[in-house]
Amino acid sequence: MFASEVLLIDDPTAARMTPTSWRQGCPVGLEDLRLLHLSHWTFDGAVAQGELVVHADHAEGIVSVFAALFDARFPIERMELVDEHGGDDQVSMRANNTSGFNCREVAYSPGRWSNHAFGTAIDINPLINPYVQGDFIDPPTGADFADRSVPQTGMILPGDVVVQAFAAIGWSWGGNWTSAKDYQHFSASGT
Repeated sequence: MFASEVLLIDDPTAARMTPTSWRQGCPVGLEDLRLLHLSHWTFDGAVAQGELVVHADHAEGIVSVFAALFDARFPIERMELVDEHGGDDQVSMRANNTSGFNCREVAYSPGRWSNHAFGTAIDINPLINPYVQGDFIDPPTGADFADRSVPQTGMILPGDVVVQAFAAIGWSWGGNWTSAKDYQHFSASGT
């Protein structure tokens, strides 16, 4: 059975997040974020409790997304705060960690905040669903999954339950982009 909680960022959680995923100068304060505890299916068919941090304005919508994914038995290998990976997006992606908030710039675009820095983006199974632009694949270890014609456990495909669940709350999928494909990425802004 799906279970969820939406929690304020309390002092122990703030201590876990500071200074890895959150620090002074981030575009949102900790009071604008929420910690979600969410049930999900793992790659081996077990039920686990995961954690995500998202913007407070989107917390309830994200709970509904993960309830739909749980009902569809969509597998998520790992869902833990990016702080468990030192706040390092590359390390988190290589671990196939589904994550949300991380106060960071857009990858390869210094000086521009990522949607993750606002708590308005989530990456799902990022190793299995890499960013692809021409021959460039990120994370590089996701190269085996760049060919979307061979479905894999945890892969997101056009029109599937993951894309539909996020679309139901008005979020867009990076797999629909034209110049690049960010198969892991869902965001409120569409970018």
